Amino acid sequence: MNIGLVNGFSSITNGNGALTASKMSGEKAKFSELLETLSSSQVSEEGRLNGDYKSGFSGTYKGNNNKQASVQGAAANQANDHVKSKTIDKTSKLYEKSMELESYFVKQMLSEMRKTVNKSALGGSDFAGQMYEDMLFDEYATSMTKNAGFGLADQIYLSLV
Repeated sequence: MNIGLVNGFSSITNGNGALTASKMSGEKAKFSELLETLSSSQVSEEGRLNGDYKSGFSGTYKGNNNKQASVQGAAANQANDHVKSKTIDKTSKLYEKSMELESYFVKQMLSEMRKTVNKSALGGSDFAGQMYEDMLFDEYATSMTKNAGFGLADQIYLSLV
């Protein structure tokens, strides 16, 4: 195979090398300009990574009725009736982080359950499919934490207060 210049154009890129290089240069300039105008506080909210794809727990609970909420789930099932029931502040950052920890545990549970499913039933095992499936189960864990009322976040919150 003879590689070289034919009529002033590269035979490898069919003459598109210079065009591609100029497009890349223009894209790099636009990206650099974007980075200079944005600060990290504009890109992500506090405590989250840039590019974090999953929904979070900030703003899940609002209002005064959630400042003195009763515990639910396993935290409400106290073995001793003589223990005074406690209330939690669901609007606090500590409770938000407790929910994130509960979500992590639920995600681990779902991951172990997912291992028991035949992969051919889910449809391919390519990288993109696995990544999508992982993001889907992250969202399942978040949704279950918000709606199922396990009470693990309440127990974590009460143990840290």
